[in-house]
Amino acid sequence: MDLKIGGGWDKVLKTEFEKPYFKRLSLFVDSEYESHEIYPPKIAIFRAFEKCGFDDVKVVILGQDPYHGIGQADGLCFSVEDGATNPPSLVNIFNEINKDIGYSTLSNGNLVKWADQGVLLLNSTLTVRAQLAGSHQKQGWEEFTDSVIDKLSKHRSGLVYILWGAYAQKKGSILDPIKNLILKSVHPSPLSAYRGFYGNNHFSKANIYLENQGQKAIEW
Repeated sequence: MDLKIGGGWDKVLKTEFEKPYFKRLSLFVDSEYESHEIYPPKIAIFRAFEKCGFDDVKVVILGQDPYHGIGQADGLCFSVEDGATNPPSLVNIFNEINKDIGYSTLSNGNLVKWADQGVLLLNSTLTVRAQLAGSHQKQGWEEFTDSVIDKLSKHRSGLVYILWGAYAQKKGSILDPIKNLILKSVHPSPLSAYRGFYGNNHFSKANIYLENQGQKAIEW
């Protein structure tokens, strides 16, 4: 893997890249790209970091796996490439934005405009085999992304963490709710959206908090 990810993350994560688990992970990922169809494209593995530098992070949204369908995963959690049909969870996210603040500034499911404004769209696992959900779990990605959250927790404050579903909430359990705003609800998947995702008002709550911190609100 190309580990020159920019955005100040190289310095922050330098020691992580040197750990034995990450070296094993890197060999595994390179081998997978050589022998299988893997998403997102290799060049986009660290896109979430490239588009949202360490010092620029204002909001963190935690996902789990990249999408495993053709032409979907683009390196940002919940986001899809231009021209792709919005997956059900993303449809529900946009529905909640419209219910919460009345409109969305996006014309499709590509969320890079959020990343450019300081939203770190972080999956727990950064790669996946085509049509095989969870196929790259427990190979080291989770340890790596745990370290990302740890670094943010230790060196940044006044951030908004959006944790949808039990998996994200467990992963974010180390976060300090005194130093940050922690927003939790069920996942936006069709299986749970009507059990507490709709009406969580996370997008307006995030913006109110940011503005109270003297920061610019996100144009969702």
